[in-house]
Amino acid sequence: MPSKQQQADNEIHEDQLLNFLVNALDQEISLDLGANAEIDTEDIYEVLVGACADGTSISTLCSSSENSPAANTILYHLRTKFELERLERVANTLLRRDVIELLPEQVEVCADLHLRPYYGNEDDTDGLYHSEAKRGTTAFHAYATLYARVKNKRHTLAVRRLEDGDTASSVLAEFLGVLDGLDAEVKAVYLDRGFYDSKCLTLLQAHNYAYVMPIIRWGETIQQELSEGWSRVINHDLTGKLDGHSWTVEFPVYIDCTYLNGRYDENGVARHGYAADAPFIETPRAARYHYSKRFGIESSYRLSEQAIATKTTRDATVRLLYVVVSLLLQNAWRYLHYEYVATPRRGGRRLWWWPYKEFVNMVRRAAWTALAVRRGVPANRPPDDRFHR
Repeated sequence: MPSKQQQADNEIHEDQLLNFLVNALDQEISLDLGANAEIDTEDIYEVLVGACADGTSISTLCSSSENSPAANTILYHLRTKFELERLERVANTLLRRDVIELLPEQVEVCADLHLRPYYGNEDDTDGLYHSEAKRGTTAFHAYATLYARVKNKRHTLAVRRLEDGDTASSVLAEFLGVLDGLDAEVKAVYLDRGFYDSKCLTLLQAHNYAYVMPIIRWGETIQQELSEGWSRVINHDLTGKLDGHSWTVEFPVYIDCTYLNGRYDENGVARHGYAADAPFIETPRAARYHYSKRFGIESSYRLSEQAIATKTTRDATVRLLYVVVSLLLQNAWRYLHYEYVATPRRGGRRLWWWPYKEFVNMVRRAAWTALAVRRGVPANRPPDDRFHR
């Protein structure tokens, strides 16, 4: 039989993956633990990465490990050594440090709002983000994220925590500032419907970025347009107000129509409206096609749910840190997969099979080994023959 094709001459081992992540955190987010501290920052980050990869709490991981510091020690430093504003700033630098190398000359970017439900005391919601009722609550731990879409892969460029008082336009203004600082040219910005308002549209036009986003049926005019006719392009406008001043922003709306044909147990015509202004979008079907690329970014949140430390704390800084580490795991996997695992060849690199779940499992096993997670439990009876083979 022919021998299996050799993929590469070198290997990256589990412990090296853990070292890569811990070193990245240590280099970008340095901590001053004091001269008398019994642990160092690498110990903290080792437990933090291990808990995220394991999908468990820091307390649970430390209690089942022989070589890890006490859980209360780790949690004390996480609560006292990080400042929220500084963490947001250095976290975005951390997320972009390796991703920048993978960006092409032209890049598509996506912005999304993600709401994690809060089910605690209704009188204790300071610092949370309130929105329309969803999943049985109106209070959320909310985060906005900015992604670069490269060859159907999503790389996180920035993350921002939201609280009451934050608006879609203020978040978008920060993200556009990030894009202005990139060396790559922004081909288009894909936004979810949470960014559909006059201020956000004005910002996009002021920065001269091509954009696509779904519209919200505000007003009788657009409701009428989306209830009749077939695919077409119309001109629409929104009026904005700020500090007693008002203005009107005009933009094209692409209305794409399709037959449901029993989808979702419905029939008739489904009409989708998109606010779009991009040179490569000429038809309503093109607007819908290009916007469909955005939906992949929500898979990044599904991936983050697979590798994030569980928590009960209300501390906003600690929760943001867990989210950042979870997104860092995804960025590191995509970077290492392309730069180290993929085989260079003419016409593009060959990406060998290395799923995210396997990467997370490798990091988990490395953390278990480093922290000496117990592999057995005390027993009051000796194992009998049923335990041997």
